[in-house]
Amino acid sequence: MTKISLEFPDGSKREFNEGVTPLEVAASIGNSLKKSAVAAKVNDFLVDVERPIVQNAKIEIITKKDNAAVEVQRNTAVFLMGAALQQKYPEIRFGERQINNDGFYLDTDKDETQVSVDELEDIMERMQQIIQSNPQIERKLMDKEDLMQKFSDDPYKSALISAFDSVQIPVYQMGDYLDFGEKALLPQLKDLKYYKLLSVAGAYWQGKSSNPMLQRIYGTAFLNEEDLQADLNRRAEIKERDHRTIGRDLDLFFVDPKVGAGLAYWMPKGATIRRVLERYIIDKEVAAGYEHVYTPILMNLNAYKTSGHWEHYREDMFPPMDMGEGEMLELRPMNCPSHIEIYKHHIHSYRELPIRIAELGMMHRYEKSGALSGLQRVREMTLNDGHTFVALDQIEDEFKKVLQLMMDVYRDFDIDNYTFRLSYRDPANTEKYFDDDEMWNKSQGMLKSAMDDMGLDYYEAEGEAAFYGPKLDVQTKTALGNEETLSTIQLDFMQPERFKLTYVGEDGKEHRPVMIHRGIVSTMERFIAYLMEMYKGAFPTWLAPIQAVIIPVKNDLHLDYAQKLQADMRKLGLRVNIDSRNEKMNYKIREAQTQKIPYTVVIGDQEVNDATVSIRRYGEQDSVQEDISMFVDSVVADVKNYSRTGK
Repeated sequence: MTKISLEFPDGSKREFNEGVTPLEVAASIGNSLKKSAVAAKVNDFLVDVERPIVQNAKIEIITKKDNAAVEVQRNTAVFLMGAALQQKYPEIRFGERQINNDGFYLDTDKDETQVSVDELEDIMERMQQIIQSNPQIERKLMDKEDLMQKFSDDPYKSALISAFDSVQIPVYQMGDYLDFGEKALLPQLKDLKYYKLLSVAGAYWQGKSSNPMLQRIYGTAFLNEEDLQADLNRRAEIKERDHRTIGRDLDLFFVDPKVGAGLAYWMPKGATIRRVLERYIIDKEVAAGYEHVYTPILMNLNAYKTSGHWEHYREDMFPPMDMGEGEMLELRPMNCPSHIEIYKHHIHSYRELPIRIAELGMMHRYEKSGALSGLQRVREMTLNDGHTFVALDQIEDEFKKVLQLMMDVYRDFDIDNYTFRLSYRDPANTEKYFDDDEMWNKSQGMLKSAMDDMGLDYYEAEGEAAFYGPKLDVQTKTALGNEETLSTIQLDFMQPERFKLTYVGEDGKEHRPVMIHRGIVSTMERFIAYLMEMYKGAFPTWLAPIQAVIIPVKNDLHLDYAQKLQADMRKLGLRVNIDSRNEKMNYKIREAQTQKIPYTVVIGDQEVNDATVSIRRYGEQDSVQEDISMFVDSVVADVKNYSRTGK
């Protein structure tokens, strides 16, 4: 019998007969290890405990307590889900199945209706029944041609089988259910205890929008009940914070593919939040010396060829519109060339610099349908954009001013969970960047020096720069745990050169300015989505679409008092509604809480007689009685202070 050498994690080696299985290796070490073994890593590849080892290798026995066992649990769960689905729907077809850090999924297709979320409990019950029957799972190799014949009626499985290079393919047989692949399963189904089917969603076959739409079923599995419950709690929190759910429940916005995928319709309350945000940021920028402009959303294609966007971002741009006589217009994907034209419209002196131009500029991006997501990934967006034109010796000072403006804005929104990333070009792959080594070295050094002078912590990331220059990205963790760029400051030596921008220097000669691109709060769409999730829809008073709702106990006795209070508060710029519907008082109060309105004001006999109001703040159980003027003053102060408490 041929011998092979296996090396263990501690570096020791032992000889075994060729074809030994990981389970036999575990048994040779100890009976307890054999009982707890669920898989093995052979040369760092996760395999079944019954997979023969035919050559020298490194081996690690995976037990029920190892983190890698989670992967085996999820492999087994998605395999078992497929068996339960086939049992319920014998003609169902299966696409891709995957496991990842978030759980697992399986793509399915049926001739009639697809699997719905309402069926998940039934599918889980079938999975449990299969586990209780304790079936054997046979692991074997099957000729590729035979496997193709077996799945000849399933175009998805046939395509997956065709992708294998080998003549023989590993398969798992459990009764009438057959599946294939290299992924390790548990030795016994009874060890699969802590799993949950979660949701369903449409998914294009192999991720291509030209392919059929399948139904993707999501689930997860863990090693113990505590980890599973913690994950389910996390998912519930994510669902509660999901801006798409909040937007629907609070009637803030909607996106309807029937009238245009990736195009947001702002409902009155959502439009109010956006309007408050737009006015806020414009006032901030004007106070900081920016001149606000309006520029068209269409521009001659030649401008984007000059800027480099056509070369670098053509796939993200909509097709040009042929206007005849050689004129090609493009829906703008960026505002930079538009602001360059504003700058070029006049001759400038060094005394005018820095020149700061800002706009809430509407842009359009040719996003694939599969990438669209609520307000976070859309095809039409409005960017809080700004461009500053400076002399070379003004770069660091202007950079610091922009960064300070960003941090002031974050403070007003209670955003403190962010980090700074200096994004450089990739020195090993410079082809995609503007070709000027001196410019890159100088500008990257300037950004680093400014950050050091301000005493701010940052990390450096090569390969994250824009094609025209280095940048500072402000990275934040969203409420759902994802990292995204909230704001950015970019240096640009290239576009002033390409567009031949100049200013007249102190020496009377023409000089080239440097362009600083900056976005303080990203796009209106993405930033409001971020705020929805951060606040869970409970916007602070200054941002809330409805800041107070007044509920008269009896319309015939208390409505006049309520209307006077509403009029007085509206004169102060406050957004106040009256709920005079013929509904029960408790119902109206509960609805105000459900709609997350900051102040619910109840007016009855006592309030009318005493010139007071009964106030219930959002999230609180008890009401308090307040003098009417004191209440109004406190709301005004709340708005003026951006709803900050002790900050």
